[in-house]
Amino acid sequence: MKIIIVLLALGILALPFLFRQAEPHHAWKTGDPEIVIVTPHNEAIRQEFATAFSAWHQQRFGTVIRIDWRVIGGTTEIMRYLVSEYGRSANCFFRQHGTPWPTDGADVILAPTCPVERPAQRLWKEFRTRDSPQAITCQIDLFFGGGTYDHDKAQKRGLTVPAWGTNAPPEGLFTDAKGRTLIPRVMGGERWYGRAFYGTVLSGFGICYNRDRLVDLGITTPPTTWEALADPRYVGQLGLADPTKSGSVAKAFEMLIHAQCAKAVAAAGFTRDQIRIYEAAITAAGLPAGDCPRSVPPGYQQAIETGWLKGINLLRRMGANAIYFNDSASKIPVDVSMGIAAAGIAIDFMGRFQSEMSTPPGRQPVMTYVNPIAGTSMNADPISLLRGAPHREIAVRFIEFTLSEEGQRLWNYRPGTPGGPQRFALRRLPIRRTFYPSEDPEFQAVFESRRSHLSDPLWQPDVDAYRLAEEFFYEPRWTATHFGLQRDLVRCMCMDSGDELKRAWRSILAHGGPEKNPHAMAFLEALPDTPYPLTWRHAITDYTRIPRMDILRLWTAFFRNHYQQAEAAADLHGAESRRSSSDSGTPVSEKR
Repeated sequence: MKIIIVLLALGILALPFLFRQAEPHHAWKTGDPEIVIVTPHNEAIRQEFATAFSAWHQQRFGTVIRIDWRVIGGTTEIMRYLVSEYGRSANCFFRQHGTPWPTDGADVILAPTCPVERPAQRLWKEFRTRDSPQAITCQIDLFFGGGTYDHDKAQKRGLTVPAWGTNAPPEGLFTDAKGRTLIPRVMGGERWYGRAFYGTVLSGFGICYNRDRLVDLGITTPPTTWEALADPRYVGQLGLADPTKSGSVAKAFEMLIHAQCAKAVAAAGFTRDQIRIYEAAITAAGLPAGDCPRSVPPGYQQAIETGWLKGINLLRRMGANAIYFNDSASKIPVDVSMGIAAAGIAIDFMGRFQSEMSTPPGRQPVMTYVNPIAGTSMNADPISLLRGAPHREIAVRFIEFTLSEEGQRLWNYRPGTPGGPQRFALRRLPIRRTFYPSEDPEFQAVFESRRSHLSDPLWQPDVDAYRLAEEFFYEPRWTATHFGLQRDLVRCMCMDSGDELKRAWRSILAHGGPEKNPHAMAFLEALPDTPYPLTWRHAITDYTRIPRMDILRLWTAFFRNHYQQAEAAADLHGAESRRSSSDSGTPVSEKR
């Protein structure tokens, strides 16, 4: 009996060992190599890429890899952190080696262009010759994710370096053995990779809306253009996000403004071929911002500036309709699917994912995502190698993995399919040409072999990233230089003065709408005249000359004051209308 009891006890003790799952063959252990990556990507992306890269690396190089992810916020927060760390590291390095360090040393070395003054010039150049973890480093290897704006900015500031140095990238990443393009450098006017950043996945920007909420609001036509979101029926119904916290949201807002520029240029009678000719001539002339050579009609530049102002005011009306400006872009489609907001602006993969997740089995989608008509380009989310990367060799291999066939499959293959993610459907648009329909028979054959594994119908015109990129041509000169200013402008114009904006807008609507209140609308749509008159040109020439915090303070005060005057003007118009109706004996309701 005692023997039986002992055997039972041993059996019970052995159960956890008998049923414990074996550790995967690529499990990382203390002492194995690792890399450090800073990213705004979500946990699903981090987990799938960490697992797949470790297995890929073990198969090719014989060792597993652990990724130490650093998640500190969106691209804005990441850039601030990197600037701070490189400034601190450079300060220590140069002081230790006897190099004079001025009080503005960080600003000098991280300037996008080489300074004119000799001492500053030497320091700027010296910083860019140092690429070693023993010299200047932030102790992070890679910057993975976010839009091209911040990665290009990091490249110009010297925070990142070319992954392969002066050598060409390995064959099969950007071109194949026949010289055919696998990842274009530029597509639809957008740069998909540069000297020190490399696009890995694509994003578009559009509108998500809740079908039931539109019915409640009496809106029978779904919003398929950016202009639709300025409709007064969306008052208190729009979900928007803070562009100063998210580079992707800031890019979406830029798309909205750029679309207005394109419409103004088209309305002025200029064709796409003429635009290409004029922009090439302007670039070659090298004149100050807004000045054009004689071969370019004055009306062309004027149309761009008119469209820019229309885009700013369109954003302002959308801000007046907003429920909130959230810190997280991912919250918008969730709130729209739940009916908290009737509509909102979303990144394509977030919108499509939430639409699928919120659709009851066998029923029509509760929430729909659409790319606005002629309203978005295809923007790349790049990866960049940071200066002084402590694990450079493995970091470069990670870049090569993300650009390879193996890495690209993770973005849109269904979980469990051959080469796909293990747990999560990432629902992103791969950047490699072979994931989309093609007129090249070999590329088309590769695409057809993928079709049954894809999470999204990449063959459909409204999802095919290459087709979408061809339909929307992006002219960087129109809005790219204004990118940082537009972020701050939205914050001051729609967020920090948001209460005053919403009250003024509601008062205008209550008293007959914009057409009945031209005086109030003049106040509502005014742009700051201090510390300089804000125009398309001044936004380029003067924005960076004044401390940012001073500009934010002055602009916010300007908008609050003018929105208060707009509200007062609308209220006065309403009072005068009521008095006039009373004097004439006509009820206000009949007069309207």
